[in-house]
Amino acid sequence: MKQQGAHPEDTEGTPDASSRPDTAEEPDGAHRDVAHIDEVEGDEPLLPARVHRPSDLMRLVGGVLAVVVLLAIAAFAHGTTSGLEQDINKGTGQAPDLLIKIAGLASSIAILLVPVAFAIERLIKRDGLRIADGVLAAVLAHGVTLATDLWVARAAPDSIQDALTQPSPGDIHALTDPVHGYLAPVIAYMTAVGMSRRPRWRAVLWVVLLLDAFSMLVTGYTTPFSIILTVLIGWTVAYGTLYAVGSPNVRPTGRTLMAGLRTVGFRPVTASREEAADAAESGDRGRRYFVTLEDGPPLDVTVVDREQQAQGFFYRAWRNLALRGFATRRSLQSLRQALEQEALLAYAAIAAGANAPKLIATSELGPDAVMLVYEHTGGHTLDSLADEEITDDLLRDTWHQVKALQSRRIAHRRLVGDAILVDRSGTVILTDLRGGEIAAGDLLLRMDISQLLVTLGLRVGAERAVASALSVLGPDAVADCLPMLQPIALSRSTRATLRRLARERAEREREAVLEASRHSRPARAHDADESRPAVLDKAGKKAVRAEQRAEKRAIDEAIEEAREEDLLSQIRHEVLRIRPQAPVEPARLERVRPRTLISLIAGAIGAYFLLTQLTHIEFGPLISNAEWGWVAAAMLYSALSYVAAAMALLGFVPERVPFLRTVAAQVAGSFVKIVAPAAVGGVALNTRFLQRAGVRPGLAVASVGASQLFGLGCHILMLLAFGYLTGTEKTPSLSPSRTVIGGLLTVAVLVLVVTSVPFLRKFVVTRVRSLFAGVVPRMLDVLQRPQKLITGIGGMLLLTACFVMCLDASVRAFGDESTSVSIASVAVVFLAGNALGSAAPTPGGVGAVEATLTVGLIAVGLPSEVAAPAVLLFRLLTLWLPVLPGWLAFNHLTRKAAL
Repeated sequence: MKQQGAHPEDTEGTPDASSRPDTAEEPDGAHRDVAHIDEVEGDEPLLPARVHRPSDLMRLVGGVLAVVVLLAIAAFAHGTTSGLEQDINKGTGQAPDLLIKIAGLASSIAILLVPVAFAIERLIKRDGLRIADGVLAAVLAHGVTLATDLWVARAAPDSIQDALTQPSPGDIHALTDPVHGYLAPVIAYMTAVGMSRRPRWRAVLWVVLLLDAFSMLVTGYTTPFSIILTVLIGWTVAYGTLYAVGSPNVRPTGRTLMAGLRTVGFRPVTASREEAADAAESGDRGRRYFVTLEDGPPLDVTVVDREQQAQGFFYRAWRNLALRGFATRRSLQSLRQALEQEALLAYAAIAAGANAPKLIATSELGPDAVMLVYEHTGGHTLDSLADEEITDDLLRDTWHQVKALQSRRIAHRRLVGDAILVDRSGTVILTDLRGGEIAAGDLLLRMDISQLLVTLGLRVGAERAVASALSVLGPDAVADCLPMLQPIALSRSTRATLRRLARERAEREREAVLEASRHSRPARAHDADESRPAVLDKAGKKAVRAEQRAEKRAIDEAIEEAREEDLLSQIRHEVLRIRPQAPVEPARLERVRPRTLISLIAGAIGAYFLLTQLTHIEFGPLISNAEWGWVAAAMLYSALSYVAAAMALLGFVPERVPFLRTVAAQVAGSFVKIVAPAAVGGVALNTRFLQRAGVRPGLAVASVGASQLFGLGCHILMLLAFGYLTGTEKTPSLSPSRTVIGGLLTVAVLVLVVTSVPFLRKFVVTRVRSLFAGVVPRMLDVLQRPQKLITGIGGMLLLTACFVMCLDASVRAFGDESTSVSIASVAVVFLAGNALGSAAPTPGGVGAVEATLTVGLIAVGLPSEVAAPAVLLFRLLTLWLPVLPGWLAFNHLTRKAAL
């Protein structure tokens, strides 16, 4: 196919002879014959031979989830599975022996012959690639079955082994195979080669598979769960293979398009593909072509195929699930539904008086594609226009088109720049109506207004965008859209643009802070040199504090000067000038918030970790042997640690923050650290809490960073101090393990690599500079308030003391005078275990902390029968029991908009 540039701008008349090379030598009035016409092809980029279908990925994920659910049922519902197997064996045992023998013989022969026969049939029709896909899937399925058999035999829980195997009829000392090594590859092969789309072959093969499963069940060579697992493995591996290697591309080509146009009465000459501006968001909108004809004006043709339509499925599915009132259609329509939807919207828009492309024909292009033929509109999109070409008249014309749609309650739902077309005469035409809605509710209509306000505001500014909307729609209609003016209600491309602008604003603010810090530093250093001889003088100290305040004031002024309002805020302010009483509180558009989903997932993960920790403990001996007075003391110390944590945080926050609410935030942190590493979850939660409490984002990050920095220093100093007090004679075995040494060496190697690679070194230096640009001024603020600093450091010391005393009380709850250890030894063990828990990637340091604390207590002389239950009690009081109060506090603070 020849490559053609952009189509001509002229929208009227017949293309000249230069654009029709096949007609150059024809006499006037002559027509080309059909054979000559068939040589004309559409110009478009070369289509890939294989494509990765989202539907294959969806089936792969569904198959994996089904396998997980099946194994979970087999593991936790042992009684149910045993009863089900007994019922099935009892029912199948009544089958006649002759029927069983005939079924087994026929299925064992046919299960191999049917796939071979289908392969021969495909090879005769030159479809060898599909057979190769099937063979690859069969090989992979066979490998998965072998791995599953090995896992069930050696590592799976006994309940899963009982559900998938049973004593072999031929040898009672042997077990049947958990997964059938020949059945799963056949199912994978059948699925990968596409036999399911051929009814006769599909029916024959499923009859064979059912006969084989029946014969295996009644003869006792398998279990129902084994057969289900075999089918799921074969099915899952097949779709995983298809998604990995790709499926043959069946998209219609330019030749198919030209032939389809002839079937509806057109005589095309050339067709050139128009590339979409935003393929990620508009992939489901179809491929567009500019088509020239022998006689008559050119055409705009949209081709929609199954693969193109499936693009963006997961995004649309999430939007439909998460947002209320957004969609009344399914996320993935059939081709017929998509064609009817677009045709209906095209006719409805024109009937409403709006300028929209005129649909003149529709047709199917085979079983997997449809086309929609429009009169050619020409012109430029709003995105491609220069800023000086976007006049006030053009803005008002755009709003008039939207007003016409809304007068008939038609929602466009995608009023972005490339959906607004401006022709040569300056007339605005609304395109991309496929995603719209007829008989739309007020929510969608108001969202259209807010989307167009942002779209125009990105090009001409908030003032002109709002003014043009007010002049056409009126103040009331524009004011009513303010609750919809939020990122979640905007299109994906618009949100991406707003995020990019936000990053640019943040970068400018950061540069302003760094510049102010650099300018104030030389003056401060000069004054310090002059006052150095009198550094102990009272006046000199006042001068230093004055310079610190001046530096802080300079940084604050730089932040204020660099701060810019985002576009959404600018639009709100412009509307509020006209309607001060307009509602500005964002409407609740989310049906399922990401935070709610994360909370549910986090709760499930926390429950899983809790159950796995508690199922291996015998609580009877623990409860009977515990000294409940010490248990109560340990609980008191654990509760007091949250007050200490609040003090440690607020000591580095000069702003006024409610103390009780800060304590509640620390309690909420006990839930967050279950689902995230301790060093990550707490930092994120405290930063978010301070921001919600009115502290600026940069200052909130600086406060939490300063708190963490001081905490690290206190932790190291206390570890050294208590280690010295303990004495080497009592802790000779507390030497670094090979794992610790290996970790330190790994960190050293990483540091060397980062410092030796220029790109990495620059990246790290930039991040460190930005960190200290906020932390250092924050520390200056804290140093000017000694009571705050005392509160912070005192809170850190109290926090460590609470945990050490809690662990010591836990030890005393299960020990006696003969097994007691010094408080210094307990402190060393806790500090070492806490450091390892912060570095461990598991939530709450699960596993690493328990092992470290137990080994450490044994190393300082505590018997293992006392160390193990003491560590368990300590972790129950400080990690697991606070999970429920933490979850309640987390949800309470979330409802109060404090998180």
